[in-house]
Amino acid sequence: MALKEVSSNKCFEGFQKVFEHDSVELKCKMKFGVYLPPKAETEKCPVLYWLSGLTCTEQNFVTKAAFHQAAAEHGLIVVAPDTSPRGCNIKGEDESWDFGTGAGFYVDATEEPWKTNYRMYSYIKNELPNLINANFPVDSGRMSISGHSMGGHGALILALKNPGKYKSVSAFAPICNPIQCPWGKKAFGGYLGSDVTAWEAYDATHIVKSYQGPPLDILIDQGKDDQFLSAGQLLPDNFLAACTECKIPVVFRMQQGYDHSYYFVTTFINDHIRHHAKYLNA
Repeated sequence: MALKEVSSNKCFEGFQKVFEHDSVELKCKMKFGVYLPPKAETEKCPVLYWLSGLTCTEQNFVTKAAFHQAAAEHGLIVVAPDTSPRGCNIKGEDESWDFGTGAGFYVDATEEPWKTNYRMYSYIKNELPNLINANFPVDSGRMSISGHSMGGHGALILALKNPGKYKSVSAFAPICNPIQCPWGKKAFGGYLGSDVTAWEAYDATHIVKSYQGPPLDILIDQGKDDQFLSAGQLLPDNFLAACTECKIPVVFRMQQGYDHSYYFVTTFINDHIRHHAKYLNA
């Protein structure tokens, strides 16, 4: 599958690049960012996938999160995909910021008119890693995943639904229980239909209850002054209760004074890079 290089910038002796490709899964052109640390010039490196939140593109994380120095030091390739298909000419795809374009929610849609293109779960799980493994010096056996908000939801469900695929998982202010929050109800209703039992397959709080796999060390940071926490969109307590019930270890850190923005992500991203490097032996 052909990759077109869109940009390349030297950063901490490695390169931050952006590529475009024709996605088979999503049936549109997609972009992703990839940071290649200096170590990648001489050997295969582990890879961390970063999933962004509502309204984001591949640009938000690579330009705002200040992760490059830590990734360079630990020899981590970091891949940051877009958050939805783009330009599919679906009626209503650009009508709201929390559904459609920029809001794929990392599910495989089953409802018309979304089901042909809105297959972000399969794109992140299969197509993108296959593309990365085929084109970059990646050690495909050492892979981890992280994300923010909607992307934190994506990271949690991908790790929990695919035991052993990812060596570790972390999240910033994830949407932990989407079937119980306004964002999730809107997105899941539109993409997955009215049967709420179908929604549970993409809800971390439900999936964790049936997790059967190798030990998974979950790290979550949450800003205490996050406006979406107080609005009932994130619901971390529900996820933590489910994890406690199932004896799944979680390091959950409530960070005093921090909100939902990339200022929060930037503050703690190095902790998350170190968390993943530990499990990736990087």
